[in-house]
Amino acid sequence: MKYVSTRGGGEPVEFSAVLLEGLARDGGLAMPEVMPQVSTETLESWRSLNYAELATEVLSLFITDIPKGDLAELCRRSYNTQAFRSTDIVPLKKLDNQVSIVGLSEGPTLAFKDMAMQFLGNIFEYVLGKQGRTLNILGATSGDTGSAAEYALRGKKGVKVFMLSPFGRMSEFQRAQMYSLQDDNIFNLSVKGVFDECQDIVKALGNDLAFKEKYHLGAVNSINFARISAQVVYYFWAWLRATKKAGEQVSFTVPSGNFGNVLSGHIARMMGLPIRRLVVATNENNVLEEFFNTGVYRPRLPSQTYATSSPSMDISKASNFERFIYHLMGNDGGRVKALWQELADKGQFDLSNRLTEVHEKFGFVAGKSSHADRLATIKREYEEHGYLLDPHTADGVKVAREHLENGVPMLVLETALPAKFTETIQEAIGQPAPVPAHLVGLKDLPQRVQVMDCDVEAVRHYMVEHIDS
Repeated sequence: MKYVSTRGGGEPVEFSAVLLEGLARDGGLAMPEVMPQVSTETLESWRSLNYAELATEVLSLFITDIPKGDLAELCRRSYNTQAFRSTDIVPLKKLDNQVSIVGLSEGPTLAFKDMAMQFLGNIFEYVLGKQGRTLNILGATSGDTGSAAEYALRGKKGVKVFMLSPFGRMSEFQRAQMYSLQDDNIFNLSVKGVFDECQDIVKALGNDLAFKEKYHLGAVNSINFARISAQVVYYFWAWLRATKKAGEQVSFTVPSGNFGNVLSGHIARMMGLPIRRLVVATNENNVLEEFFNTGVYRPRLPSQTYATSSPSMDISKASNFERFIYHLMGNDGGRVKALWQELADKGQFDLSNRLTEVHEKFGFVAGKSSHADRLATIKREYEEHGYLLDPHTADGVKVAREHLENGVPMLVLETALPAKFTETIQEAIGQPAPVPAHLVGLKDLPQRVQVMDCDVEAVRHYMVEHIDS
């Protein structure tokens, strides 16, 4: 398996190169040269596998430059009951006869990001050890990527992590999870801006090839295809548990901000998984919902990006959206590059003439949710089904219920545990969310964070100073 850039530049490379590089050299994103296919017979043969075994089978289709035995060991180290609180790793939880929650929040930081990050931490250490290299991770987080990455990479040999987060834009619990880490290889930078501006700094430094090469920059955001491939696994896992026979269709609803999570579902569908609909659920920052309903992609300025009660989705420029457009454009990197140039010049592009294809060939539909919607959804599901949703998953359930089809199970991907957003839970049900016993007192721990201006050069200077020290 080789990987190419969505913008058509450079030569095809193997997985390990993509893992360590992040952004492609032409500013695009890595995608498989050919999408692997899973036959009905193969899919049925996977029904008896545990999560680590299924991960080995799925990931071996994307990772062909690491021996399968080594890959199996990396998956066993990543997906076990030492790291995850459920023996299933990803339990399926029924709300009612049509809607189930895919339980992705059983990991160390209580968020779906753990599913990919636990694997990423182990494969980074493996590949760097084999190559005798070091890596300096530069990432941006809107709330959950940062803590999941830091918990997965803390203490790992050959890796330093520099994580940018938007000042004052995360929940108190999210800040405490990240900033309380005292490991020598973890550096938290709280930037006076919104997530999109943090992400812009990451891309600016990643596109500075001289700086990137000199300081061995890598990425853990979902611009890293390793993240996307690891997330593909739980779509297969959920389908295998929600169905009883070959070819049975299900739909997935995915709360979405940066488009990485639902992109993994799109890839699973292209691989042959019987997915009928991929429902994109947004909050008030509904740039993606607008595209899937109108065909116009119009990212908003930082000043137009709302701070909401589902903060991990407060994103107006979805990094991974380019990967879907690459498939929509028939894998034509030149057309993708031209569209992103048009985006830079005009602030938008219009693909309304391709909407039928978006809906019918690729299965995408979308909806949005407001603060009032998520409060009402949290309250209703708690009172009617005894299930407490976090605000992002509530956005998903609200939109999922608008897209139900008879005879088609709807699986909503869980974003995080409600304990991470207790202020909103209190507002919705009149009481705080329960905190897992091992995290009681987290907010009282000392915190280590550097607050800085939203400036590329300030971040560059900080990194150089701490990489060389």
